[in-house]
Amino acid sequence: MGADEEGTHARLQACRRELVDPKIGEHSGRIVKNTGDGVLAEFPSVVDAVRCAAELQRAMIDREAAASEDRRIRFRIDRGDDPARGAGHPAQSP
Repeated sequence: MGADEEGTHARLQACRRELVDPKIGEHSGRIVKNTGDGVLAEFPSVVDAVRCAAELQRAMIDREAAASEDRRIRFRIDRGDDPARGAGHPAQSP
C-alpha cells in the first residue's frame, strides 16, 4: 500500500462498495465492524459464511488479475471465535 497509498485506498473502497458489501448481503450476513482495511462480518450459519468467503476469494482473483503481483489486493479469511463454544474449546484452536 505504501507505494500508492491514495490509489490503493480508492481501489479498496471501490472493492468494498462493488463486491464485498453486496456479497455479504447476498449471504444474509451483516458487517459488525469496519477497521478501514478490514471487515468483521457475521452470518446466520457457517455455510453462509464459507460460501460468501469462497465467492469473495474467487471474485478477487478475477478482479485483481490485471494488477501487478505487488499491487494486488488480497483478503485473508479468518473464522474467528465461536462465542457459543468459548475461546478454550478444542474446535477454536487454529
